[in-house]
Amino acid sequence: MTQTQEPARSRTFTWSDPAANAAQLGQRSGLELLRAMIAGELAAPPVMHLMDMARMEADEGRVAVELVPQEFHYNPLGTVHGGVISTLLDTAAACAVHTTLPAGVGYTSLDLSVKFLRPVTVASGTLRCEGTVLQRGRRTALAEARLTDTRSRLVAHATSTCLLFPLD
Repeated sequence: MTQTQEPARSRTFTWSDPAANAAQLGQRSGLELLRAMIAGELAAPPVMHLMDMARMEADEGRVAVELVPQEFHYNPLGTVHGGVISTLLDTAAACAVHTTLPAGVGYTSLDLSVKFLRPVTVASGTLRCEGTVLQRGRRTALAEARLTDTRSRLVAHATSTCLLFPLD
């Protein structure tokens, strides 16, 4: 895509090798792994830097993450792109599932059903996304995520099913 806007804006970010965290999957529970990332003992995953997510919290069956909407999140309509919102919702829901897993068990999202309820712009202020596990079995888990703006208005909602599997 050719940039026609002047002056052009830019953004630079860095990240750590994600293989270091992947090596911890068999050594720590999901909650221990996320808490180590929050404490800075392990690097945050690259997607956190790419999207500019911040302030993660994790407890058993619950995760919260925040994002301040920026222009680089915008779609051509001048609102935060639905993919950015979906990524926040997927992160919170899936990581909530991760907090319930013992060492040696992995997961992947099977589906994500998103409902966009109101437009999001930089004027929306800090977005807070909270994911909660609704049900966890041996092979699958169901979670939901709620995204609210700085005025605590619900802007999007999602449900997600995750497949659970051994990491042998």
